[in-house]
Amino acid sequence: MLQYLKLGLYNYINPHSVGVILRKPKFQVLACVNFTIMGSKKRPFLTSSAIAKSNEPMGVAAEKGVSKENVDKEILVEDMETVEKMTVPQLRVKLRSLGIPSRGTKQELVTSLKTFLDSKLNDAGNGSVAQEDQVSSEKSLGVVDNTSKRKARKVSSNQRDVAASEVSSTRKTKKRVKEDNTKDTSADIIVKQAEITLGLSAESNDIKGKKTVRAKRKVSSLTASAHIGVSEGVDISVNQDEPWTIFAHKKPKDGWIVYNPKTMRPAPLSKDTKHVKLLSWNVNGLRALLKLKNLLIQQLADREDFDVLCLQETKLQDKDVEAIKESLSGYENSFWTCSVAKLGYSGTAIISRIKPLSVRYGLGIPDHDTEGRLVTVEFDNFYLLCGYVPNSGDGLRRLTYRITEWDPSLGNYMKELEKSKPVVLTGDLNCAHEEIDIYNPAGNKRSAGFTEEERQSFETNFLNKGFVDTFRKQHPGVVGYTYWGYRHGGRKTNKGWRLDYFLVSERIADNVHDSYILPDVDGSDHSPIGLILKL
Repeated sequence: MLQYLKLGLYNYINPHSVGVILRKPKFQVLACVNFTIMGSKKRPFLTSSAIAKSNEPMGVAAEKGVSKENVDKEILVEDMETVEKMTVPQLRVKLRSLGIPSRGTKQELVTSLKTFLDSKLNDAGNGSVAQEDQVSSEKSLGVVDNTSKRKARKVSSNQRDVAASEVSSTRKTKKRVKEDNTKDTSADIIVKQAEITLGLSAESNDIKGKKTVRAKRKVSSLTASAHIGVSEGVDISVNQDEPWTIFAHKKPKDGWIVYNPKTMRPAPLSKDTKHVKLLSWNVNGLRALLKLKNLLIQQLADREDFDVLCLQETKLQDKDVEAIKESLSGYENSFWTCSVAKLGYSGTAIISRIKPLSVRYGLGIPDHDTEGRLVTVEFDNFYLLCGYVPNSGDGLRRLTYRITEWDPSLGNYMKELEKSKPVVLTGDLNCAHEEIDIYNPAGNKRSAGFTEEERQSFETNFLNKGFVDTFRKQHPGVVGYTYWGYRHGGRKTNKGWRLDYFLVSERIADNVHDSYILPDVDGSDHSPIGLILKL
């Protein structure tokens, strides 16, 4: 006897059956399911026409020249066609009733159910259906023995295993395809970034003007699809050993790409081209880890072969300076300023292999010069300023001081120096100027370093006075961070801020060969930044 669970406008549940009822108004009877407690006998969904055929007396079928076995085959074939029309909830209910995993996309569910029906169809061809019907008939007469039960359970178990295996195989295949596609995408990103680098290098020797700007935008737009639309604004498909190559931004715009120094730095200048190589690094304290930090700085010097290194937030006292002045071989000239208002706080320094013409400490204003925030050295062709701009602090308690006193004083000081020579300002300026310079702009509107007041002050006192942000000039539309907070492990996911800059006088902006970030250098919550300036 067949027992059915009919899904649709009306429902029928056999007393010996267990099922889940789904109601779908506006539809006729969609399907039926037959299964008994303990699951020894299971049949697939049946269409209305299939029900009629299955209920057709065997005598009628015989008159038509159709055997019971062929009737079951025909029913199963029709069921295979019905599977495609079933909804996801219907598919899941049926699969659960058959003891088959019911997780996955609709296509995965359809595949697993079809696999089960396929095995049933094959079994029908081999007489398995007839055998199951016989077992069912014997059971209704009370003469089913234990051997028959075991055989019936074995058939159903094998069918479930086949379907489950198919689901697993489908998922694994999809996972492999997804991983392969991810690798291809990562490779495409690297290739496209290389194309951008080549484009920028070629443009540096080309005619300046509107055509060049359009060319940059055109090349930049090639990589837009590689990053936009990434879940949570983070693309983690790239090499996790190089987290700075992760494109991380919560509000990305079309055409933005991630900064990668391996593909975006221009070719080195020839030895015949006179230039100077400057580095800047907020080391976040030298005093506590003096030996370690000195080792890192020496390694940085050996690798980068810089001419001048500017340090911020050294947190040293005057008594500590003498012990490390001679620590870097080949750099005999070093100039340090420490905070006297608060010991072990702030502090800046310039270490140079080139002997400067003159050195100044502070802005020349007592109210601003007690925290060791500025060192100025004069070279033949320019002034170099190493600065550590005051942070507005928790609760923005120093915001007013910063935007009404410090920033204007520093901007005016730079303009005064510029009357005799071009000026280069570098250091931790404690401001992410634009939304592209911070991972989460919307969530930091009132955070120190990204308030509207600080960003406007940055424009007013530096950019509008003729000083150029060299990194942004060289890399428009490129997301590159220089600071990642320790608290949330931002460096691992590249959720950071760009707070460190090289600003130069507009008249020498075109002499900048490279403005870059060294995100692979550890030892601080900031990374070093560099500038190669042709003289």
